[in-house]
Amino acid sequence: MKIVFFGTPAFAASNMEFLHKKGIEISVVVSAPDKQKGRGKKIIPTAVKAKANELGINVLTPFSLKDETFISELKLIDANLFVVVAFRKLPKEIWKIPKMGTINLHTSLLPNYRGAAPINRVLINGETETGITTFFIDGEIDCGKILEQEKVRLSGDTTAAQLHNLLRDKGSDLLLKTIDKIENQITKTIIQNSDLAISEAPKLTKELSKINWEMNAKEIHNLIRGLSPILSENEILKEVSICPSAWFKFKINDKEIRTKLLLSKFSEKTNNKIGKIETDNKTYLKINLKKGSIFIEKLQIAGKNAVNISQFLLGNKVDESWTVS
Repeated sequence: MKIVFFGTPAFAASNMEFLHKKGIEISVVVSAPDKQKGRGKKIIPTAVKAKANELGINVLTPFSLKDETFISELKLIDANLFVVVAFRKLPKEIWKIPKMGTINLHTSLLPNYRGAAPINRVLINGETETGITTFFIDGEIDCGKILEQEKVRLSGDTTAAQLHNLLRDKGSDLLLKTIDKIENQITKTIIQNSDLAISEAPKLTKELSKINWEMNAKEIHNLIRGLSPILSENEILKEVSICPSAWFKFKINDKEIRTKLLLSKFSEKTNNKIGKIETDNKTYLKINLKKGSIFIEKLQIAGKNAVNISQFLLGNKVDESWTVS
């Protein structure tokens, strides 16, 4: 069965590589055009394009998905199925091309959390469960008939980076399972019930990432982990768009220090003095809030490397002149 794979970020590149290694015939890959990145304005291909080049798969990078030449190229491939992971909305002229349809992988249990940022939003909202879904693309975003789903339990400390990698790996398996069923014509689809779409997953905004210390402690903790790039003690996910990090400012008299708060722990204990800092200047820094408090575990001062709280306190003596905003 011939497939055309559409995708852009590292998440999609991993799925594509997995399918390729499992023997799925990916005839062509479609990705976004190269972009200038960094201070040197170096031209960088997308993660999907880079991986496809490595695997020797032909890549198309159209500026417009409605370009007639591009659409003609897709038709000439005569693919059985199109597979879409983390890509732009496809026009009908494209998703109607393949004989067996066009499928998409979405990182939530549809119909809940339709939208661009389900990984982040389920954590920010404090959900205890999420999942992964494959479905047939139709005219409405994330609304097509469901093919396969798998549930995932969430802890109160799961970070966006950890969930990203977990769903990436589970997504690869679910895509393979879905493609196999489509090829063998044993699929069973479920029409989405939009009444069950309780929450949405709109894309992240700069305003969202700024910590509002008037929120209660659990809400702030969920925001921090929902934007956190932390995978483990020594590993950080570099996909900034997925994990932009929550931030705030340390205020020291008239000085302000912009700080990313990368990892926290929630505690039900508090002295109810909102924003009051407690620390032993060695091992912990606690911020008292409404309905609890948070312990800062890992942070990053603007222009510096990420450090754990012990490393931060080793170089900074926090006293009563320190506040947060």
